[in-house]
Amino acid sequence: MAAVLSQFMEFHSVHGTNVRLDLSRTQATRVESFANGVCFSKDPLSPGEIFLVEIEEKELGWCGHLRIGLTAHDPRTLETVPEYSLPDLVEMGDSWVFAITRNHNKVTEDGGGEVEGGEQPNIGDEAGNKPKTFFTDTHLYIENIGIPKDKLVGRSRPGRYSHILDDLYKTNALPPTARRSRIGVVYVPKGQGYGDMHIIINGEDMGASAKRIPTNKPLYAVVDVFAATKCVRIVQVEYGFASLQTLCRKTIQKHIIHRMALDWLELPELLKHYCKYE
Repeated sequence: MAAVLSQFMEFHSVHGTNVRLDLSRTQATRVESFANGVCFSKDPLSPGEIFLVEIEEKELGWCGHLRIGLTAHDPRTLETVPEYSLPDLVEMGDSWVFAITRNHNKVTEDGGGEVEGGEQPNIGDEAGNKPKTFFTDTHLYIENIGIPKDKLVGRSRPGRYSHILDDLYKTNALPPTARRSRIGVVYVPKGQGYGDMHIIINGEDMGASAKRIPTNKPLYAVVDVFAATKCVRIVQVEYGFASLQTLCRKTIQKHIIHRMALDWLELPELLKHYCKYE
């Protein structure tokens, strides 16, 4: 399995005119209208390194949702940030963007030829059943790349029914466009100088949405906070050995019924809050 060195993810200071970043540059909010919400990663991605965001806030009344992908354009070289990632940024070339919808985000192939974007990976048996290890594997594997699953799946807000809602996120029963869904983009090497772009939704690989992307130039993540998606937050993914903080959190969560049970434990409030929300 190829090794991936993780970096602290931030949004680039260059972004659409309607975007406001928080002080940590990990939260992007579209403050008006439905467009001019294009954002980029601060740094280029490494092969197998996921840029993962969580939908924090939605805005009713607009048609369309989050768009995500990759670009070989260094944001600093753009004269102006395009109003839309689709089609404006894509039409500039060297950019590949996928529009997230409430349904049908999996990229498939049929006998009539390849659908634009790529092929669906072989997940499960011939009947389409997911493998029994779906909930127990610690990593999501795409080719020879392993992505830690711990942060990939969205979680509901802590409450009386959070343990039920959390299972709906795990099984992708809720729409990918729902609040607190987690959506990421990653590219995996496919031969010398090329890679395939994959979209990950709540821990599930949607398939290769763009194939044979040239990797001879640095590739930046693109996140378009578009229409009904109003605010997103970057979720940091730990590769390699987990931090002591993460190990403590996972141990505590393993021994409770659901997150609200944390209130019954004699733990510092800060630790309870961390275990509830992460």
